[in-house]
Amino acid sequence: MREFAALHRTGAPLVLPNVWDVASARALVEAGFPALGTTSLGVAAASGLPDGVGAAEDATLRLTRGLAKLPVHLTADIETGSVGGAAAVAAAGAAGVNMEDAMGPAAAHAALVRSVKREVPRLFVNARTDTYWQRPGDLAETLRRVRLYADAGADGVFVPGLSEPTDIAAVVAAVDVPVNVLFLPGRHTVAALTELGVRRISTGSLLFRAALAASVDTAIAVRDGLEVRPDLPSYTQVNAGYAAPDG
Repeated sequence: MREFAALHRTGAPLVLPNVWDVASARALVEAGFPALGTTSLGVAAASGLPDGVGAAEDATLRLTRGLAKLPVHLTADIETGSVGGAAAVAAAGAAGVNMEDAMGPAAAHAALVRSVKREVPRLFVNARTDTYWQRPGDLAETLRRVRLYADAGADGVFVPGLSEPTDIAAVVAAVDVPVNVLFLPGRHTVAALTELGVRRISTGSLLFRAALAASVDTAIAVRDGLEVRPDLPSYTQVNAGYAAPDG
């Protein structure tokens, strides 16, 4: 956990891609990223399951076991989470977890953070509050929650949907632990978030959604006689490192 925690640096934040399978993870490791997270939407949707309701817990655990074989730090998104779920992904090889409050009672989420840190102290707990996620945003409530979670022992706090520089700066100033922001295309740049003191920048479901769009665009290009992007990974590149199939 110490090596993973050390990647959360002021002035040089951790840019954390979020993956949904081993293939996407391997490609990002090869691109030089030192740490990866899972995306709960990507893992759930790839399994034909809904996100945010705990339906992909088993799929996330299986993926964590597969990703643990890669030479990279790993943090698992376990949605609202539980002590048992956090312990399971830690045993599977995760260095950290992301646990969201889903805007439930803040005291209950703080108690969960405290319990996880007591039972699995080596795990980097990124405590997420959904005060800005799919909502207009409430800065005062956000500050109250991130302080509460940090006081409960969270190693970092995460506020997805946070976009305004003044709001980001206020959250960074409110806690001593690393602040994690979800990268929003067209609203954020890594340079600007770095200047604001953000120490972790996640892609969330962005890469998964981009892959879906690219797949559809490529299929349409084939169908309609349009140019297909020429610099795709080759069959050999993607297949390298996997066991040869039987037969």
